[in-house]
Amino acid sequence: MNSPVSPSAVPQDADQTPPLERVDLRREFNDVGIGEVLDQLDRELIGLKPVKTRIREIASLLLIERIRKRMNLTSEVPTLHMSFTGNPGTGKTTVALRIASILHKLGFIRRGQVVSVTRDELVGQYIGHTAPKTKEILKKAMGGVLFIDEAYYLHRPDNERDYGQEAIEILLQVMESQRENLVVILAGYGDRMEKFFASNPGFRSRIAHHIDFPDYSDDELLAIAALMLHDMNYRFSPDARQAFIRYISLRKAQPLFSNARSIRNALDRMRLRQANRLVADLDRVLTASDIMSLEATDVLASRVFLSSPGG
Repeated sequence: MNSPVSPSAVPQDADQTPPLERVDLRREFNDVGIGEVLDQLDRELIGLKPVKTRIREIASLLLIERIRKRMNLTSEVPTLHMSFTGNPGTGKTTVALRIASILHKLGFIRRGQVVSVTRDELVGQYIGHTAPKTKEILKKAMGGVLFIDEAYYLHRPDNERDYGQEAIEILLQVMESQRENLVVILAGYGDRMEKFFASNPGFRSRIAHHIDFPDYSDDELLAIAALMLHDMNYRFSPDARQAFIRYISLRKAQPLFSNARSIRNALDRMRLRQANRLVADLDRVLTASDIMSLEATDVLASRVFLSSPGG
């Protein structure tokens, strides 16, 4: 699995390239283009201020690390493996994509790709099946970022015939020996990830950055919905917006709420209701405003309102 290492990821030979003595920090920042990635993250994700702050801190650290290497002030590749904890729909996958872009621009990985997997892609169902599966995924991800969602499912101590431990041992070995070629991000619910790390301390010792993704507030979810609708050329009517504010409050109190993911699913169902409402009157002449507008009836038809007071 050995791959060529990016020249910027290792110290330069002093006989070949004299170390830098001065660096124009603003020019360096602009030249590598990480500011564009951070701005893109701000545009893509509503809220998540603690997460965005942490990503900016990591980007700053790695920018300085890049400069230190060019000044021959360091010789060791930093540990970049990460842990993302939080509920579904809080932006973990999107942030992983932006992290990969930052690492690539700064020269810490050769490719800005993210290979996203779950237990099923890593763990086999019979003896001798797991190692080839895990190694194939690692080969595919090498040079970039491997994102393992719900990583705690790799460890199932209650099942004596489970092969997850074999995948864990291979991952741990590669995370240590191939640090210059691969960044691993483990993701999942916070409480389950804590138990996972407690059962597998080798992972915790290899993780450099732990980032927690908070749930969105009601106002942030409303802003997310507005952004999604704008991107799809839809909009709420004033009454529909008020109905959707009620929807958010009620839906958050129900099981299996997945933040932005649940909001997107809700909007898809509202678009379906709107389309059925419009097509119900085939003799009608439609304007662009009619087609773009979601009305209160499209929102209030949701089952979420059936059990609400006065609903």
